[in-house]
Amino acid sequence: MRRSFVLLALLGLLAGPATAADIGNHDWRQHGEDSAERRYSPLNQISNDTVARLGLAWEQQADSRRGLEATPLVVDGVMYTTSTWSRVMALDAATGKLLWQYDPKVPKAWAKRLCCDVVNRGVAVQDGKVFVGTLDGRLLALAADNGKVLWEIDTLVDREAWYSITGAPRIVKDMVVIGNGGAEYGVRGYVTAYDMASGKQRWRFFTVPGSPDGPFENPELAEAVKTWDKDREWTGGGGTAWDSMAYDPELDLLYVGTGNGSPWARHVRSPGGGDNLFLASILALDPDTGRLAWYYQTTPGDNWDFTATQHMILADLTIEGKARKVLMQAPKNGFFYVLDRQTGELISAEKFVFTNWASHVDLKTGRPVETGLGTYKDEDKYVFPAASGGHNWHPMAFNPDTGLVYFSGREAGWVHSKHDDKWFAYGADNLSELIGEQQVPESTGFLKAWDPVQQAVVWEQALPNTWNGGVLTTAGNLVLHGTATGDFYALDARTGTVLKHIEVGTGMIAPPISYAVNGTQFIALMAGWGGPAFNTLEGDEALLRHDNAGRILAFKLDGTEVPLPPAVAPRGPLPVPPEITADAATLEEGRLLYVRYCGSCHGMYGSEPMLPDLRRMSSATHALFNRIGREGLYENAGMVSFADEISESQAESIRAYIVHLANSTRAAN
Repeated sequence: MRRSFVLLALLGLLAGPATAADIGNHDWRQHGEDSAERRYSPLNQISNDTVARLGLAWEQQADSRRGLEATPLVVDGVMYTTSTWSRVMALDAATGKLLWQYDPKVPKAWAKRLCCDVVNRGVAVQDGKVFVGTLDGRLLALAADNGKVLWEIDTLVDREAWYSITGAPRIVKDMVVIGNGGAEYGVRGYVTAYDMASGKQRWRFFTVPGSPDGPFENPELAEAVKTWDKDREWTGGGGTAWDSMAYDPELDLLYVGTGNGSPWARHVRSPGGGDNLFLASILALDPDTGRLAWYYQTTPGDNWDFTATQHMILADLTIEGKARKVLMQAPKNGFFYVLDRQTGELISAEKFVFTNWASHVDLKTGRPVETGLGTYKDEDKYVFPAASGGHNWHPMAFNPDTGLVYFSGREAGWVHSKHDDKWFAYGADNLSELIGEQQVPESTGFLKAWDPVQQAVVWEQALPNTWNGGVLTTAGNLVLHGTATGDFYALDARTGTVLKHIEVGTGMIAPPISYAVNGTQFIALMAGWGGPAFNTLEGDEALLRHDNAGRILAFKLDGTEVPLPPAVAPRGPLPVPPEITADAATLEEGRLLYVRYCGSCHGMYGSEPMLPDLRRMSSATHALFNRIGREGLYENAGMVSFADEISESQAESIRAYIVHLANSTRAAN
C-alpha cells in the first residue's frame, strides 16, 4: 500500500494537479491515513499551485465550547468523528449534513478523573462498525449506518481507580486495540485487544508491574520489576498507553507508546533508582499474542512527565547509503528519535528544542546523558522542555516526496519542585535564581519541517501561542495546520512559504485530513481549542476575540469565506471580591487545595482560563461556593462534587485563597 501511495504521488507531480475525473473518490479510513500513521494524502487537486483558491465547503456544529482533538475518518463518503464527552457524529462528507449522532452518556462526575479536558481523539471504522472509547473507560461498537450499539464492554480493571480513555482505537487484523489514561492519578497502564466482531478480549499487556512480588500478568513484567525499587512500600504506577499506536503489516508488529510514572518524581516513586520499565517507552508487540518483541525507553526512570505517547510514524528511509525500516517519534523529552522498527535499535536522536535535562543521547547505549539540571530531589529546578513537552500529542506528518517530517511544538520550561504542591509556585519575577547562568529561550510555539536523515530543521515558522494544531501533508506539496488563534494555514512543503491563510475564528488543536468525493478534494478538521492548555490563555488576547464554538470545517477549491463565531466582549478588570479574613495558614492550605483540585481547569495563579475564572465569581456564586464544590450543584454542566476530597472548612479555605488571588491580581494591574 505504501509503494502505491508513493507512486501515485510521483505521477501526480509529473502530470500536474489532478482533475475531478482523475481523483474520483478517496477515503481517509485510518487514524493516520494508513497504518504507518504518516498523515500523508496522495491527493493533489489542492496543490501549491491551486491552494490560493481554497475556501469553505461546509461547516457543522459540534455542540462544544471545549477542546476538540479528533481526527475525522471518511469511509465510503461518510465522515465519522467525535466531540467532547465521547459523543460520535456521522456526516455526509460532501455536504456536512448530519446523518446520525450517538451520546454514550458519560457521567459528568468522571470529569474530575481527567487531567486534560473532556476530549476524544476519534474513532476506528471497519466492516460496518464504528468503534469508540469513552471517557469512563468503555469500548463500544456502533452500526456505521445508524449509530445503534452493537456491543459494549468495560475495559477497566478497576472502576474505582481514576482511569479514562481519550485516545482513538486502532484496527489491527480482526481486532480493535485500545489503551487508557490516568497516570497522573496513580493508575497502572495497559493496552488491550478485543475481537472486532464480538468484543471478546483477545489479550492484554500491562505496561508496569502491579507489585514487587507479582502476580505478573505477562512474563515481561518479571524482568521489568527488577528495574523498580522493591525495598520499601510499593509506589509504582503509570505507564498508560493513552494515545499513539502504529502497525506494520509486513513485520506484523504493533507499536504502542507508554506514558509517565505515578507519581512523577522518581525519588518518590522508586527512591532506590532504576529505569522503571516500561514507563516512557515504545513497545513493539506481537498483535496475535500481545507478547513483547522489543522495547526502547526514551526516558529511563522518567522524572518529568516525559511521555512516549506522542505520534509515531513508520517509514522507509535511506540512511548512510542503507535502506532502513524506521520508526520516528518526537516525544515530550525534546529529542527526535529514529529507530529500526524491526529490532528497536537506536539509529539517531537529536534535540529539536532547547533541552537542559540531558546533553545528548548516547548512540552506543541508547540512553540520554543527564546533566543534573533536571534533578529536583533536593532543590527546585527549571527544566526544559516543560512537562507539556517540546512536542505533545498533536499529530505530525511525513511526506515521502520531500522526505520531511512536519510537527508543531513549543519552547517552554517548567519548575519541578522538591515540594509536591509547588509545581506552579514560580512566576516570571523569581525564575532568575533557578535559571542562573543558563541561556534559556522565551516560551514560543512553532511549526517545524524536520529532516529525519540529517536530524536537522529545514524550515520553521514561529507561532504566537504554544498550543497549536496537528499537521497534514499532501502530494500537492502542501503542509496544512491550524493555530490556537483561529488561523488555518497552507504552506509550501519544501520551503515553508505561507500560500494560503484563512481566518476561522476558533482555535484549533486537532489535525486536518484530506479526502475526495465525486472528484472533489476536501481538507477537513475539527475546530475547538482546549485540552490541557485550556487552564490558561497565556495572555493571548487573540484567543478571546471569538466564542470557542466547536465545529467541523471542510474546505475545497473555490469555496466561500468562513463565517466567524460571535465576537466575545472583553472581559474587563476583575470585579471587587467580597471581604474574607483569613490567616496565612488558611491561605496556604487554600492554595495547595486550589492547585490540586481547581487550577487545572480554572487557571493557575492569575492566568485567564477558558472555563470560568473563579476570580470573577459573583456574590451569588460566592454564596453557593460550598454547594457547587461539595454538593455538585452544577454537575450537569461538568462541575462535579468534590465532597470526597475536601471538607466544608477546606472549601472555605479555597474560597479565601481565590479572594486573595483576585485581590493580588487587581493590585498588580
